[in-house]
This record gives sequence, structure tokens and C-alpha cells, in this order.
Amino acid sequence: MARFALETIIGATPAEVFAASLDPSLHVKSMARYGETMVEAPAGGVFTEGTTATWRARHFGIPFRLRSIVFDVDPPHGFSDRQIAGPFAAFLHEHRFEGHPAGTLMHDTVTFRSPFGPLGRLVDAMFLRAYMRRLIAERNAILAAEFEDPGRTLSA
Repeated sequence: MARFALETIIGATPAEVFAASLDPSLHVKSMARYGETMVEAPAGGVFTEGTTATWRARHFGIPFRLRSIVFDVDPPHGFSDRQIAGPFAAFLHEHRFEGHPAGTLMHDTVTFRSPFGPLGRLVDAMFLRAYMRRLIAERNAILAAEFEDPGRTLSA
């Protein structure tokens, strides 16, 4: 299994970053470059324990459809999501949030495996891991930008 971790500091409280991370519209905004759309949105318009969503996007010029489920929701500390149907043999994204002097230290750990056995493992190692890391870093930058306001103060 391929795996990577990212840490991002965001100028907002863990509760604020946690809530923003569960907002499907913010996820769609962060993936606009890839034409990602939500085919099936979670009931209530926000991700909660057990909610699912179906996504459509284009990567490497290939259209993909992925269905995911959100679980282990622990406000404001973290949650996880995993693919339940889609292009990966396995995909897990763990989101963790902790207080930091500048706001929140957000930890993303992504574990995935491409299909096609040894060929998939080669693709993961040669370029997909780096591509996925860049994709999540872009997502995090857009999430962080949501909180950029020079006059903003962190609430308790």
C-alpha cells in the first residue's frame, strides 16, 4: 500500500477547520481544477458519521467515479473517509486536527492501492503517490485560504 502524510497549519480553531473539512461544497471548490463534481451529495448538506457521497472527476484525462463513506467522526479532533466503490483497490484518508499556536495543525494521512497487482504498485510508487500528495496539498491550501483574513481573530 502506498502512503503519505501531510501537515498543514491553518489560522483557525480546530473546531472551525474540522467543520470546514466536512463541508462538501468546500471540497468541490478545492477540486475544481480537476472538474470534480458531486453526483450524490450527503443528506443534510454536510458530512456526518456514515454519510456517503459519489464524486465524478477527470485525472490524467480519464473520467473517474468514486463513492466514499465518512466514519470515525470525533469532533473537533478528526474523521476518516474511505472509498467504497471506485478506481482504487483501496483508499483511506484520515483527517486529524490539533491546536497550534497559529491556529490548527491539520494532519492528513492517505493510504491507497491501485488495482492491477504488481503493475498498480509500480504506478503508485513511480508517480501516483506524488500526484495524490500534490492533490491533497492543493486541497489544503484552498481550505487554509478560506480562513485568511488579516483582521480575523481566533475564537476559543
